[in-house]
Amino acid sequence: MLDTLPRPTNNGPVSKRRLSHQQSRRIASGQQRRAGKADANAEVAEQALASGSLGAEGHGVVCAQYGTRVDLLDSQGQEHSCFLRANLETPVAGDEVIFRPGDDHGVVVATQPRATALQRPDKYGKLRTVAANVDQVVIVLAPLPEPHSNLIDRYLVATEHLGAEPLILLNKSDLLDDPALRASVEKILEPYAPLRYRVLYCSATSGPDSALASALADHNSIFVGQSGVGKTTLLNALLPDAHQRVGALSAERSKGRHTTTTARRFELPGGGAIIDSPGIREFGLWHLTRDDVAWGFPELAKLAGHCRFRDCRHEEEPGCALAAALEDGRLHPSRLASYRHIIASLDADIDIH
Repeated sequence: MLDTLPRPTNNGPVSKRRLSHQQSRRIASGQQRRAGKADANAEVAEQALASGSLGAEGHGVVCAQYGTRVDLLDSQGQEHSCFLRANLETPVAGDEVIFRPGDDHGVVVATQPRATALQRPDKYGKLRTVAANVDQVVIVLAPLPEPHSNLIDRYLVATEHLGAEPLILLNKSDLLDDPALRASVEKILEPYAPLRYRVLYCSATSGPDSALASALADHNSIFVGQSGVGKTTLLNALLPDAHQRVGALSAERSKGRHTTTTARRFELPGGGAIIDSPGIREFGLWHLTRDDVAWGFPELAKLAGHCRFRDCRHEEEPGCALAAALEDGRLHPSRLASYRHIIASLDADIDIH
């Protein structure tokens, strides 16, 4: 009998999403417009290369990507705006590239292999890379908007699949003076300390936090989480010169409003970097297999190796080790509920309207 599930090595296919005819037409029209713009920018890049007006090749790190244009930092810390040479895979924040600088715009001529790539499917089932070469994922939550354990667990699964270190960061800790909010947050975070996940508390409105700065030092990190939890406010506290735009919560729903529209990378003065990513309310894992998901729950993966049946689905099968662990208190109910919810979502064939 296995002590734990073997670590998965292959990804399953991204689930197909059925689109309405109107959506299909809108997507096709958008793709056509983007392709036209990409062709025009690629032509500008080729003309610049042919003109001999560009500087010598150098190495850079992408700070942000806007279609077929990127902002990057060179090895001297100088910023450059660059178009992409034709037929290059579109780089994202954190990608390392080779480029040739220009007076107005330079040209990215090659992309370097990625050590890691944080990916998620969009609502149409297309797998997109969010950021590259990150080694730490900072899962930011707050008392408001209300945190959800299933979203935290989805991020933890994605982080495990990425091979990065997770950090759970509770921002707006000053709101915990409200007993109801404190009780709600403590209930959400209860399962993670016994699993040895790092959990930090901070309040971005109080200024820079030394514990957070220490946790970020010498890491290439990314802030992820719902809109409105204060990711960009944290960034502004860490890097006052960043001057990133922030937004208030919706008064009606206590939900965040999207103010960050593209992932953007910032160098940290003490070494390392942080990528600020757009807020989301869901994080799809349709591109992962059941084994990938199980591996993302370390306590479940360890128990699953002791089920009576090797193909146990951990639902109502006899001899399920997870059911036994739940009954005797070794497995937290919210973690098993999250696992089952994620597994169910892998098999769902959802209409998009």
